[in-house]
Amino acid sequence: MIGGMDFGKALRIEGATARRHRIVDTLTEAFADLMAADPVAFRTKFRKMAADPFAFYRGSACLFYADVAELDDPWADERTRRVWIQGDLHAENFGTYLNAQGVLVFDVNDFDEAIIGPLRWDVVRLLTSVILGGRELGSNGKQSVLLCSSILAGYVAARATSCVPKDPPPPVRRLLEKVELRKHKDLLDRRTVLVAGARRFVRGDRYRDLTPELAAKAVIAFAKYVERLDPGKELAREHFIVEDVAFRIAGNGSLGTLRIAVLTRGKGEPDSRWIFDMKAEGAPSAQALLGAPEELPAERVRRANEICLALPPRMLGTTELDAESLFVRRLLPQDDKLDLARLRAEELPELARYLGALLGRVHARGLRSAAPEPWTELELAGLTEQAIVIAGIHEAAYLALCTAVATT
Repeated sequence: MIGGMDFGKALRIEGATARRHRIVDTLTEAFADLMAADPVAFRTKFRKMAADPFAFYRGSACLFYADVAELDDPWADERTRRVWIQGDLHAENFGTYLNAQGVLVFDVNDFDEAIIGPLRWDVVRLLTSVILGGRELGSNGKQSVLLCSSILAGYVAARATSCVPKDPPPPVRRLLEKVELRKHKDLLDRRTVLVAGARRFVRGDRYRDLTPELAAKAVIAFAKYVERLDPGKELAREHFIVEDVAFRIAGNGSLGTLRIAVLTRGKGEPDSRWIFDMKAEGAPSAQALLGAPEELPAERVRRANEICLALPPRMLGTTELDAESLFVRRLLPQDDKLDLARLRAEELPELARYLGALLGRVHARGLRSAAPEPWTELELAGLTEQAIVIAGIHEAAYLALCTAVATT
């Protein structure tokens, strides 16, 4: 049973292969503890994953690495294995944010799954996401494969130079222009409500109450984050006075994990409150193949952001709550991502090349050893072939999940 649904029964139909049985085992093993802790959240998670193959792919990084383990990689060597990788790279893990200097940036984001490992895994995962996300991108199979070539062209150039094109493609420019106009009050109005001149999170689909015990621990954990973030006390401490905390429900892959929203006094006025996200980090999915990282989970995520991004987001930090390692960041109205369903078909090749370039820069910055040799045409073709194989496996697994959802 997965999230209350008999996913195994749906897969173990007459004539099912051993690979399908492994899919069940992989998902069950990866999510067992979280399913037991919050079965309601996981029913929501798996129903979200049943929306389309791309949604399924975004929520099942563990399955991707189980597939990778069975693929031959004749070109892997020590130089290509010692790289900080994003670990869960797909077409929607690129987005906008403000960096520490208040500059609006579009780049790779969400380093929850980051780990030092083979750089090819990030590339193949991104290529697979484009193939599976073809429906949202408005592409047929042939066009999706051509987009893979565009991604690889951008990636190869940027990995060699650590540079990306100066002018972003039209979809990225439109997103940057849109988020630049957003006001802080808009963010607060979407997530909070004014009560007697103060703000509180709106309880409902996005936020739920914490128990009094957990709420008290959350305030202590947040104070620890503030001290680590600003040991020299250069930031006014009244900005960080906690006014409300709540359990936050967000994302797809992270549903079911401990995630706490913190509302602080900020600049003092009701429309100047600050919102922070404290998210429990666990083992990255690629750990099953690489072994445990040296860092604590939240520190691993923080380091990956600071190493891999030329302009990392502001106010990134860590804390602990009981046995949980929490990654903390401030939420801002400029945080957003591309909406794949709204992209124009004629703009996709340039966009794909740009996304590939951003990944290439991440890997160039994340190298822990000497730079690898440039890939040959044969190696590049092999990357796309691997993505096609994995896309086929995930398409079959997605249809099996739909069967399970439809019968519950």
